[in-house]
Amino acid sequence: MMPQLIPPPEQVMEMLKKTGGFREGHFVYPSGRHTPHYFQMPLAFRYYDTARVLAVALSRKLRLEKDISSVLPKVAIISPSPGGIPVAFGVREALCAEQIYWAEREEGKRMFRQYVNAGEVNPCVIVDDIARSGDALLETVNLVRELGAQVIGCGVIVRFNSAPARIDDGAEGIPVLSLVEFDAKWYEKEDDCVECRKDAPAEHVRF
Repeated sequence: MMPQLIPPPEQVMEMLKKTGGFREGHFVYPSGRHTPHYFQMPLAFRYYDTARVLAVALSRKLRLEKDISSVLPKVAIISPSPGGIPVAFGVREALCAEQIYWAEREEGKRMFRQYVNAGEVNPCVIVDDIARSGDALLETVNLVRELGAQVIGCGVIVRFNSAPARIDDGAEGIPVLSLVEFDAKWYEKEDDCVECRKDAPAEHVRF
């Protein structure tokens, strides 16, 4: 039997559950919002075999895009933050891309380290572990464009349905490819939370 080149979402979710990258229960974010699920993707990427399967699967999805495959290996893989670095390195290796960068937040603004100069960055593929709102992807797209570089694709392991399927408005926007599209559930108030009504113990999470 031929192995699946891109595992189905159910298999990806099972891998995340097994590694602790996805938990179900009753969680409270610092914002006060309640949710019955919690992703902590670095826990999945601490296992080499899991990290490789997920990164290679995402790279195969990206390679199917003509705008990406036609310019390989002269591509830059970019992570919006340090948290996405394991994904970025895995995808870079699988695509044999020439460059890799990651942004960081300083004084509330997303930026690259010093000495990343305009004209030096190859066409960019932005990858991250998870997209909850899509803000990090959009900020990174704008950051890349400030350097005069072209964004040719975006990819994440998990995309919440609250995050856009495309960056930019209209049909010409950049597609956000993912291995899983997740139907996220949030409760803004404690009174609305189903888990609170069940008196389920709450676990406070940092982010």
